[in-house]
Amino acid sequence: MSLTLYFHPLASFCHKVLIALYENETPFSGEIVDLADEEASAAFFALWPVGKIPILRDESRDRTVPETSIIIEYLDRHYPGAFPLIPADPSEALEARLWDRFFDLYVSVPMQKIVTDRIRPEGKTDPHGVSEARAMLGTAYDVAERHLTGRTWAAGAGFSIADCAAAPALFYAECVQPFTSTHPNLAAYFTRLENRPSVQRTLGEARPYFQFFPFKENLPDRFRL
Repeated sequence: MSLTLYFHPLASFCHKVLIALYENETPFSGEIVDLADEEASAAFFALWPVGKIPILRDESRDRTVPETSIIIEYLDRHYPGAFPLIPADPSEALEARLWDRFFDLYVSVPMQKIVTDRIRPEGKTDPHGVSEARAMLGTAYDVAERHLTGRTWAAGAGFSIADCAAAPALFYAECVQPFTSTHPNLAAYFTRLENRPSVQRTLGEARPYFQFFPFKENLPDRFRL
């Protein structure tokens, strides 16, 4: 098989790429990265010295592709499916890229700051950083609430790269700073995302790993083992 995704089933940015792959039923093999294993870690860093997951390896083109947005664009260009994730119209494509970055930078990143702070050693936590992250999430929720008025998806008429980014970001963000009771447009959008087959499949495969999520007590009951 030409494509191999190096990922971890619990990681939100990995979910983003998995959703894109499942949207178009793109054939690939998955390689779970265990950075605690010295040999596996060395092999992964040989592919991508930065050491961040996910990365996509395309043997047929001899390409190693990092960064989630670049991976999805690469798939759209070289392995297109029935559902283009980058709109053909240049203006809509720009909007999709904008909201892809929005959900990555202003929802996923502050969410991860809050999550990782919970597992820091005693005396090494960052209350000020967490407070800033929570403020950013609040701002992002408000912006998304206004943007989603009258919209089905985040950008353009169809499901796109922006929605691939939004689904895992919002799934975990709801656990650390809930929005569904305060932002009705965002909550309705999140429900549409959760009902998408590609998202359901991704979350279903992650379910055995949710026990390791630092905010697992806030997960919906259906995702608890």
